[in-house]
Amino acid sequence: MPPARQLRSWDDLDPARHPFPWDADEEAHLGSLVREWVPPVLSGMEGWWEGERWCEHQVDAIIRDRYGNWAQGWNWCYRYGGPIGSWVTGPSSVTTPDETAARAVAALLEWRQWLEEMAWRFAELAPPPEASPEDRSWHLERACVRLVTVVLDSGAEGGWHGLATQVLRWFLTSTGMGLEDAEEAVENAIGGRFESWVTPERTVIESVGDDLAVGLTGHPPYRGHREREALEDFHDRC
Repeated sequence: MPPARQLRSWDDLDPARHPFPWDADEEAHLGSLVREWVPPVLSGMEGWWEGERWCEHQVDAIIRDRYGNWAQGWNWCYRYGGPIGSWVTGPSSVTTPDETAARAVAALLEWRQWLEEMAWRFAELAPPPEASPEDRSWHLERACVRLVTVVLDSGAEGGWHGLATQVLRWFLTSTGMGLEDAEEAVENAIGGRFESWVTPERTVIESVGDDLAVGLTGHPPYRGHREREALEDFHDRC
């Protein structure tokens, strides 16, 4: 099962705040730790995968203890609305010691890469500190549309809207907004328009972006300004 989503603020996840020293020796060491917890005999369907689930819990504890709570998303599988494809669940991913270790390592690296990509996108999409309310509105609308699109493109299936909501909260807190204000702003902007297993139309995503921008600045975002064409093209390509 996917882990509990306890990390609500970007400060808890930001790769710049949470170093991740990684090399061949570290990879080998983590693999050896994981292999120790793989049961010699798996429970399987008849045992309700008890051993496989137990193993996943142990691996989760190892990863959090070794790298910090930012790593708790390592097994947030795309089937449950997350961005991870290397690990599904204990029953599906716990097999032999070597295969299980390889999947856990790949999933952790995939999660870290996702966070690093988010950090890059947040920096590129954030309104400049000196932006006027009108300019800030434009940047916020573009950020919302682009980040929701990135989540949809990630392959997240059921519950994708939970990841989209989380990413938007992280983005806003990365700009210095308080957590409660960010959660309220995102909830008000989405307004129940995103649903599990339903890919929203582009117009719906843009409407959410508009509502987020207006809700935070009191100004509608500009449309079609020539001086922003290059930046719009850049965001659409990324």
